[in-house]
Amino acid sequence: MIEMRKQAAMGALHGGLAVAAGAFGAHGLKGVLSAEALGWWNTGASYHLAHALALLATALYASRLEAPGRAFGVAVAAFQVGILLFSGSLYAMAASDVRALGAVTPLGGTAFLVAWGALCWGLWRQR
Repeated sequence: MIEMRKQAAMGALHGGLAVAAGAFGAHGLKGVLSAEALGWWNTGASYHLAHALALLATALYASRLEAPGRAFGVAVAAFQVGILLFSGSLYAMAASDVRALGAVTPLGGTAFLVAWGALCWGLWRQR
């Protein structure tokens, strides 16, 4: 079983990393990257932050339940995978200009969809 308090801590860590990534993009990469690459970076940072908050909220909610069920575990794992694949591929693509990395981004988006679906199912099934 996934330890939800640790997953909540990971959500908080991802939130801080997303803020740092956004600030770095806005201040450290402006003038270094092309406008297109900065757009990729900013998209990665905004999705990173949104899903860090979703991970944090999901894990905190599930940690309060007596028997959270498997759906919440699937949701937090899929949020983690989505952050890594979606935001990570956009950060890497922006920094390296290797456009082939964009092929990984939809896998992260799919993980986000799985996470939201699992969260919905877990909440629906709660009494």
